[in-house]
Amino acid sequence: MGTHVIKMPDIGEGIAEVELSVWHVKVGDMVVEDQVLADVMTDKAMVDIPSPVHGKVIALGGQPGEVMAVGSVLISIEVEGAGNVKESAQPAAVVKEAPVAATKVETVVESKPVAAPAPKAAVCQGPMVAREADERPLASPAVRKHALDLGIQLRLVRGTGPAGRVLHEDLDAYLAQGQSNASASVAAAYAQRTDEQQIPVIGMRRKIAQRMQDATQRAAHFSYVEEIDVTAVEELRAHLNEKHGATRGKLTLLPFLVRALVVALRDFPQINARYDDEAQVITRLGAVHVGIATQADIGLMVPVVRHAEARSLWDSAAEISRLATAARNGKASRDELSGSTITLTSLGALGGIVSTPVLNLPEVAIVGVNKIVERPMVIKGQIVIRKMMNLSSSFDHRVVDGMDAALFIQAIRGLLEQPATLFVE
Repeated sequence: MGTHVIKMPDIGEGIAEVELSVWHVKVGDMVVEDQVLADVMTDKAMVDIPSPVHGKVIALGGQPGEVMAVGSVLISIEVEGAGNVKESAQPAAVVKEAPVAATKVETVVESKPVAAPAPKAAVCQGPMVAREADERPLASPAVRKHALDLGIQLRLVRGTGPAGRVLHEDLDAYLAQGQSNASASVAAAYAQRTDEQQIPVIGMRRKIAQRMQDATQRAAHFSYVEEIDVTAVEELRAHLNEKHGATRGKLTLLPFLVRALVVALRDFPQINARYDDEAQVITRLGAVHVGIATQADIGLMVPVVRHAEARSLWDSAAEISRLATAARNGKASRDELSGSTITLTSLGALGGIVSTPVLNLPEVAIVGVNKIVERPMVIKGQIVIRKMMNLSSSFDHRVVDGMDAALFIQAIRGLLEQPATLFVE
């Protein structure tokens, strides 16, 4: 028998170190070739590290959350034959077994908790759980809307996803268990609680925290909010879906917003730009690569619709759907998560009235979409019901003047309120 040592690979793009995000194996496990051993986090994406050999795991080279240099020992596997190192050559101080407890903590915050049992905090049996009245459980916007439609209080539903996140399946389980358990859970909701849970900020959550902090510290943010009448564009969207939805796919509002960005940016090239504040260089781009902020189980990700200026509504819609699915499943590549020139962010039905989105550096603009509401409006002296929506956008004041930002958003407003102009060349 011999030992095969796997070192942290060179992932490319000049990256010298990466963060060990989660182990999928532990000491004593038998692994096969191409089995994923661990996930590591670069500045741009999560990367799987597969095994090149069959064998038994005898040592782990780091713990989740540890930043490891490229070329350092990642894992040691006992294999048939001589292996790739001599036993005496193994650096005992480097190749170490990660405590089992560390792996358990990691499963609280990562998206693939297959290597460890459920977190200790989720000890309630069955699909119901007691939470404080003001405690906000983790759930995606889609799950929250589904729960609202069903009349379910999310704080009473036990979440089986990462970090106790409530999934659609948890809502189904809650409904299936009947009213008798529901009344017992309501009573338990008023019981005193003394439990605590410490969650290390590692992996994607650490990267998000670093990028948000960096953006707010380095850029001179300012926000601009405008109200838009989207009645006409929503009527056009409904008409196109009725006529072409079965053959070309359904359209959401996002493809129209992407198109409006493309057209408006023709007159505001200084907004479709990246700012290198260290080199003091602004790069204006002709191509419009639109980042679509997407909420995934592991955190906020921004996949990129490349060359939006060359895409039709349905082409944009298909690409947005594909990228969002890849991001939520953790399958988006580094190339799909980098290179944007402007970002579009939306909370969908939970969009609120106003938001203050944080810039996605080195971009200089981000456009935030709030929810659509029907409101009485005065048009030509008459009160009519219109569908209204706010755009809450942020800009880097070091690069974009306030007047230009306002004119840019007004241009988008004009395009969406007269949607035929989206397609007039």
